[in-house]
Amino acid sequence: MTQLQKGSKKLLNAWAFYDWANSVYTLTIASSIFPIFYSALFMSEVKKVTAFGFEFKSTALITFVTAFTFLVVALTSPILSGIADYVGNKKNFMKFFCYVGGIGCIGLYWFSLEHIHISLLFYFMGLIGYWGSLVFYNSYLPDIAFPEQQDKVSAKGFSMGYIGSVILLIFNLAMVMKPEFFGFSIAVSSEIVANGTESEIALATEAAKGAASMNAMKVAFITVGVWWILFSQYTFYVLPKGVSSGNKVTKSVVLNGFKELLLVWKDLTENLRLKRYLLAFFVFSMAVQTIMLVAVYFGEEEIAWADSDEKTMGLIISILIIQLVAVVGATLTSKASSKFGNIQTLIVVNVIWMALCFYAYFMITPNDFYLAAAFVGFVMGGIQALARSTYSKFLPETKDTTSYFSFFDVAEKIGIVIGMVIFATIDQVTGSMRNAILFLFVFFLIGIVLLFRVPRKNQL
Repeated sequence: MTQLQKGSKKLLNAWAFYDWANSVYTLTIASSIFPIFYSALFMSEVKKVTAFGFEFKSTALITFVTAFTFLVVALTSPILSGIADYVGNKKNFMKFFCYVGGIGCIGLYWFSLEHIHISLLFYFMGLIGYWGSLVFYNSYLPDIAFPEQQDKVSAKGFSMGYIGSVILLIFNLAMVMKPEFFGFSIAVSSEIVANGTESEIALATEAAKGAASMNAMKVAFITVGVWWILFSQYTFYVLPKGVSSGNKVTKSVVLNGFKELLLVWKDLTENLRLKRYLLAFFVFSMAVQTIMLVAVYFGEEEIAWADSDEKTMGLIISILIIQLVAVVGATLTSKASSKFGNIQTLIVVNVIWMALCFYAYFMITPNDFYLAAAFVGFVMGGIQALARSTYSKFLPETKDTTSYFSFFDVAEKIGIVIGMVIFATIDQVTGSMRNAILFLFVFFLIGIVLLFRVPRKNQL
C-alpha cells in the first residue's frame, strides 16, 4: 500500500491498534490465567519442581525464569533497536518478536511438569516476544506522530489495549469457570456413579470439573496467541517499514546502542538532580515491578480460599480491580503532583507501598487480598505515570531524549531482574513468599531516602 503521511489518522489508529493485539498477553498470561494454571499443576502439599539440575520451589522457579528473560531484554534491546533504526527495518523486528511471543503463548497449551524445560521455553518466548516487540512499537511513535499528537495517540493505544484484553479475559474466564458450556467434558465414570458413595461421586465430579477447567485454561493460552498474531496484521500492514534502508550492519552499528547509553551515563555526572532521581527510581521501581509480577502467585499460594472456584474467580477479580483502580490512581496522583510537587508526591506513594509490604505479610483472607489489590492498583497507576513524567521533566532540553529514555528503560529492566532474583532467592531459601514480599519494604525505604536527597533547586 502507499505509505501514509506522518500524523495521518489512519496511521495513528493502526499504530494504536497493536495495543489491542498484544495487551491480551499481559492480562491473561502474565497477570491472571497462567499463574493460576501454573500453581494448579502442583499438589497442595508439594510445591517443588526439578529443573536445570536443581530442585526449586515452584514460585521461585518461575520468578527466576522471568528475571532471566528481563535480563535478555535489557541486554539485547539497545543492540536490536540500534540495528533496526540504522537499516530501516524496525517493522521486521517488531513482527519477529510478535510472532515469537504469539507462538510462545500457543505453546503453553502443552505446558507440563514432565517436560518442564520446553515448557519454560514457551513461557520465555511469550515474555520476550511481548517486551521485545514493545521496544520497536514504542520507537515508532515519533516516526508516525507529531509531538502534539503523541500523548493522545499513546493514551488511545492504552485504552484500546485495556478494552481488548478485558474482552478476551472475560471470555476465557467464562470458559474456565463453566467449561461444560464450551464443550469440555466433566463426565464421571459410570463405575463411580454406579458403585460410589455420594461423597465419592461429589469428589469425582469436582475432580472432573477441575480437569476440564485446566483444559480450558490451556485453550485460553491458544486464544491469546492467535488474537495477538491475528490482530497485529492490520498494524503491520499500515505501518511503514522504517525511515531508511539499504545500510549494512557493521560492528559499530551493533555497539551504537550501548555507546549512546554510555554517553547518557557520562552526562548524568553533570546533572546531579537527574542522577539522584534516576537512582531513587531504580531502587523503588525494582520493588514495584516485582510486586506486580508476583502478585497473583502470592495470592494463589498464601491466601486461604474456600475452594478452587473461589480462588480462580477471586484472583481474576483482583486483577480487574487493580486495572480499574490504576486509572483512578494515575489521575489523582497527577492532580496531587501538580499541587504538592512530583518528588513530594512520589515520597508519599512510596510510603504507601512500604505499608503494603507489611500488610501483605499478614494477609490471610480473600477480603484482605481484595483490599490490598485496590491499594496496589491505586499506587501502581500513580507511581508508573508519575515516575516517567518526572524523569521527562528533569531531562536537559538540549539532549537527545530518545537516548535518555532508552537508558531509563534499560535501568528499569535491570531493576526488575535484581528485584525478581532477590524475591525468588528469599522465597526459595525460606520457603515463604511472605518473607520475600516483606523484605521489599527495604527498597521502598531506601527509595524514600534517595528521593529526599534529590536537589530542591527547580523542584517539581
